[in-house]
Amino acid sequence: MIKFIIKRLLALIPVIIGVTFMVYFIMSLAPGDPALLLLGDDATPEQIAALREEMGLDQPFIIQYGRYMVNLFKGDLGTSYKTKNAVSAEVFSRFPNTLILAGFSTLISIILALPLGVFAAVKQNSLFDTISMVIALLGVSIPIFWFGLLLILLFALKLGWFPVSGFNDGIKSLLLPGLALAFQHMAAIARTTRSSMLETIRQDYIRTVRAKGLPENKVITRHALKNALIPTITVIGLQIGGMMGGSVLTESVFAWPGIGRLMINSIQGRDTPMVLGCILMFSITFSIINLIVDIVYGFVDPRIKAQYK
Repeated sequence: MIKFIIKRLLALIPVIIGVTFMVYFIMSLAPGDPALLLLGDDATPEQIAALREEMGLDQPFIIQYGRYMVNLFKGDLGTSYKTKNAVSAEVFSRFPNTLILAGFSTLISIILALPLGVFAAVKQNSLFDTISMVIALLGVSIPIFWFGLLLILLFALKLGWFPVSGFNDGIKSLLLPGLALAFQHMAAIARTTRSSMLETIRQDYIRTVRAKGLPENKVITRHALKNALIPTITVIGLQIGGMMGGSVLTESVFAWPGIGRLMINSIQGRDTPMVLGCILMFSITFSIINLIVDIVYGFVDPRIKAQYK
């Protein structure tokens, strides 16, 4: 198990190199001059040229990227073009807010999706199954930002139950963006759970357990659900990573002060070091989540645990 974890952590190195190169290259092709954006339209060409030289933007792309990677492996994420603050300080100050939002949304989606998927499978072709799958279809079809705007319109503006944006009201500020982010992922988890449960409860060993006279609720919870959870765990891991990406839209709609909103503002301002810092944090978090999912497999399926040994 330890060797497996070490190999997966070492695999982060090419991921970091690939991600940073692509983002740095795309940002270098984006229209606009960061120096001009910082100085304004009234700046003279001499002032712009001096600032470009100070920021290192007058050098070829490969030299700029190489210097960035050398500093990165020293633990330096660079300095923001716009705020002149260390990128690491701003990213790490915002990252807990994104984790809170993603964690809360994950909790909501799992609590709602697992029972929904299990009951839909057990009551296949019933009215409950039909309604739950319609809800799941709506969940995967409705864009997160549009659903978030509907929640704001109804619960914040019409009813006045929750704040429109920000995070100063505790759980009340978290509920609407959490629901907006969770709805789409809840639908995907519920559909996967239903499909996996349908396949599992038709297995021969489930029929054998039923033939022995075990109550149906114990057949489902003790024997069927555990084996059906393996594909569901995969989807949950992917959905957590998706929530990190979906937080970019959700944080923008609800003015949530996380790294998703920070990244959007940095892209608009051509703040390349800040954009790279945000995307690196997303990439590393997503890779670690996948590693955790693989480890959880070992506790759910003894066959996978035997492979680790």
